[in-house]
Amino acid sequence: MNFRSDNEVGAHPAIVEAVSRAFSSGSVASYGADAWTQRVERRLRDVFERPDLVAFPVATGTAANVLALACCTPPWGVIYCHPASHISVDEANAPEFFTSGAKLGPIDGPAGRMDSRALAAVLSAPVYGVVHHPQPAAVSITQATECGTVYSPEDVAAIATSAHRHGLKLHMDGARFANALSFVGCSPAELSWLAGVDVLSFGATKNGAMAAEVVVFFDVDMARDFAFRRKRGGHLLSKMRLLSAQLDAYLTDGLWLANARHANAMARHLVAGLTPLKGTQLLYPVEANEIFVVLPAHMHDALQAAGAQYHPWPSDRPGERAFRLVTAFDTSPADVERFLSIAKAA
Repeated sequence: MNFRSDNEVGAHPAIVEAVSRAFSSGSVASYGADAWTQRVERRLRDVFERPDLVAFPVATGTAANVLALACCTPPWGVIYCHPASHISVDEANAPEFFTSGAKLGPIDGPAGRMDSRALAAVLSAPVYGVVHHPQPAAVSITQATECGTVYSPEDVAAIATSAHRHGLKLHMDGARFANALSFVGCSPAELSWLAGVDVLSFGATKNGAMAAEVVVFFDVDMARDFAFRRKRGGHLLSKMRLLSAQLDAYLTDGLWLANARHANAMARHLVAGLTPLKGTQLLYPVEANEIFVVLPAHMHDALQAAGAQYHPWPSDRPGERAFRLVTAFDTSPADVERFLSIAKAA
């Protein structure tokens, strides 16, 4: 009953097998000049219905985010993001380092989603061209958010409209893009470039890959320097097929969507069983594969005694004990049922 994080689970067997095949195929071209890397870009063009996009595999979500953002802003720029976003809270000073000094500007909003009206108000401030102020350069949104909620295409478009009106680029941290897409039910294009996203950090690691992400540029002019930034940042793998074979399998026959649908379904199953129980309360709507919930002390103690694993989480209300549960592509329905059985008994 491990609901700590989708970072802790293993990899999907199809992805493991794909990597094994790639490395048993003999010598192939290095540094991304291999058939797997080229095929991944073609698959992404099909998935996003965008024949001119360019894509660059990297090994970590942090690398995908900060290298993408480095293409969005000069060193004197501001990147606006939600204060709970991954780039603000969980990536140390990597955004500032890889952008050579750009500043993160917080734009709050309920349940982890940036408020588009608050963004519009900030972008209307008379700071453009004023040497005493960092210059607005980019907006970054997290999909799904750090609170487990999801931006709809309309939400994304509202933010993109304000950003583009003032000449800013829109980056999407899509570490859980598949989970968000599964919830919304639209096409990948509708949740990304058709809504105004310029560059997407497309996640796979949390959804069944070993360690693989890919930076997808819909605004291809922004990608001009990315190859050099990736090399300088130490993320150009000599055996790039190690990453690309994962992504190739991930995108084959809709595996990435099937994995996300299962993770989301397991989260809904947990929520349906937990929320009727006395003393439980959700902190945020459950729209992807993360659950933030208040549990009574005796229920938490019983679950811990039975070996259930999940993270404590801060609550705004004094005295409450809140927790985060995360489901994944391989979450067992039997584990969910056992967890709920213990909770109900408590």
